[in-house]
Amino acid sequence: MELRQVRYFVAVAEELHFGRAAERLHIAQPTVSQHIRRLERELRLELFHRTTRQVTLTPAGAAFLPHARTLLAAEHAALHAMADIRAREATVLRIGTSVGLGVRLERVLTSLADRSPELTVELVSATPTARLQAVRDGTLDAAFVRGLPHSPGLDLLPLWTDPLVVALPAAHPLAVRASVPLAGLAGIPLRLVSREANPQLVDLVLGACQDAGFEPVLGPAFTTDQDTLAAIATGSPSWTVFYAAQARFLPTGRTVFRPVDPPGLTAETYLAVHPATPARRLAPLLDVCRAVGD
Repeated sequence: MELRQVRYFVAVAEELHFGRAAERLHIAQPTVSQHIRRLERELRLELFHRTTRQVTLTPAGAAFLPHARTLLAAEHAALHAMADIRAREATVLRIGTSVGLGVRLERVLTSLADRSPELTVELVSATPTARLQAVRDGTLDAAFVRGLPHSPGLDLLPLWTDPLVVALPAAHPLAVRASVPLAGLAGIPLRLVSREANPQLVDLVLGACQDAGFEPVLGPAFTTDQDTLAAIATGSPSWTVFYAAQARFLPTGRTVFRPVDPPGLTAETYLAVHPATPARRLAPLLDVCRAVGD
């Protein structure tokens, strides 16, 4: 049974005339007659008495009519529900966030709310790999990523460059300096996230250390901001790195944040998007991201 057959049946049952039903449906009368016959053959019952003068419902047709109307009402409700979802999804922007965006993320969201108040933004936190995959499969509309200019199947749009700063104990001799030479940290254990959690950051820091002429001594892994800073402040000397935008929001006391001397420990931030995503959907986000990055 096809829904169009049910729709044709209801039109004929309400008009009690094949010609008027065809006009109402904007199709040819033979098409209506043909589909009603198919429906009757499938049900193995006649739904209409037909004479040259009139069309009337048979007892079977009269019994079938309320069920047919229920089917069409269900179809209408289903289509309406899907339209509501499409409308909602059109105004929901799902964005994967990166650690350390700091005030930039706040500025992006504020500008986006001012520019496009009809948009609802949903932020999703995940590892870089998971964020990129979510953009590929459509779970996310876009994602912030760092230090990764290429990713299969995605467009990575450059936004801005973020410097990294060193976190070390306030009591360490290097802490009195306005900036820290990276080579001066050669003998101090480095607390770093696992490469699996953030390969771009790990490669960036290890590469910078190698460029400075040393292989860092790897200490305990970086866990959370709070726990890692507490360990640096109270334990044996160690160091780690934070994005400068993130460090501004972290507490200081027995730890300090210092830029690297010479400057150069930086990470490029990109917005990962799927090439098939309509440009108009992402235009507000791209505009505010570029404005924040200027």
